[in-house]
Amino acid sequence: DLAHSPKAIVDGLLQMNYRAPSKIQAMVIPLVTKDPPQNLICQSQTGTGKTAAYTIAMLQRVDISLMAPQALCIVPTRELARQVVVYVNTVAQFMPDITTELCVPKSNARGTKIAAHIVVGTPGTTQSCLRHKQLDASKLKIFVLDEADNMLESSGVAEMVIRSLKFLPNRIQTMMFSATWAPELLTYAKTLCPNPHTITLQRHELTMKGIKQIYMDCKDEEDKYRVLVMLYHVMTVASSIIFVKRRDTADRIARRMEAEGHKVAVLHAGLHTVTDRDEIIDSFRHGKCKVLVTTNVLARGIDVATTSMVINYDLPRTLIDAPDPVTYLHRIGRTGRFGRDGISISFVHDARSWQELQEIQSYFGVSISLVPADDVNIVENMIEKIMKSNNEMLTALSDMKKSRHAPKSNGF
Repeated sequence: DLAHSPKAIVDGLLQMNYRAPSKIQAMVIPLVTKDPPQNLICQSQTGTGKTAAYTIAMLQRVDISLMAPQALCIVPTRELARQVVVYVNTVAQFMPDITTELCVPKSNARGTKIAAHIVVGTPGTTQSCLRHKQLDASKLKIFVLDEADNMLESSGVAEMVIRSLKFLPNRIQTMMFSATWAPELLTYAKTLCPNPHTITLQRHELTMKGIKQIYMDCKDEEDKYRVLVMLYHVMTVASSIIFVKRRDTADRIARRMEAEGHKVAVLHAGLHTVTDRDEIIDSFRHGKCKVLVTTNVLARGIDVATTSMVINYDLPRTLIDAPDPVTYLHRIGRTGRFGRDGISISFVHDARSWQELQEIQSYFGVSISLVPADDVNIVENMIEKIMKSNNEMLTALSDMKKSRHAPKSNGF
């Protein structure tokens, strides 16, 4: 129910072709927009619209007559911060007096004050700007930590977040969001977010029905590359992301594929300046490049509507080299977003990768189907069905927009 929201927010959402909230939004939005403000820790499936939920809350709390930061959102990566700012600006397209600003590496000259109503930043830069008084926290009303588990599980990043919290007003409304919450992290989060409403999911509720999860059994490491190249023409039907564990693997795959005449882009934290990283993700987002090879830097939060396929070239592992179901979930969540369909392909090639796949299946209580590594036709047929389904959905939404008919399934 958005009847109590400013008309400009509703108009912005309608212009973006949104009609009815998703299940999680219907639960969250009334909680976070009512007075007195209440804290929230929320777990929701990837692609179900948590960004819209906290964006509405931030816009609701801003007093445009007060030219000072009033909402602060911290996310783990520069790429996600840029995406959130664009999203907030789009929702607020009929609110011309609302201002937003990034607080990420290289975005703010030393000594320059950040005066925007809504600030979206990364942990290190935000903490530094608060400490050096570039970001005045005294008027902040709402604080959002997105992909919270990712930041709190890393001791170094968690320390930056905790230091930032010390600058915030005592009664600030605090919200933490993620698709995954380990029990011990959830307990820890509640010490930083006092007396919160808590919304959590069971493991079997986390994976999305719209994503077809399959795996291919390759002969060895080199055979993985052969199968990858064989799939290239399928990957370019829409857009695809290839996830690898190591930066040098990403570089090597990109060089080999480009040498063979395939157009790919590569993105990881060790390869580019921040400007280069911005240009690469924008090129992928706008469809100029259809295939992106990356590490886990893009595993969380990034939403590119045309992404129909995710390939786990290497299955994810934790810092202690154990199977990592949580990162697997976030990776495959780059497709199948907001009711669209997608496909996830995982490569296995030895006893260890086979065991990792079994542990991921066991963790979520799902069955991942085997597709022969030499049978591209099966994958082609899957992609064809997915593209047909997604195109039909987009056509239906376009027709609904023209007629102002209200669909029941498209969330914010």
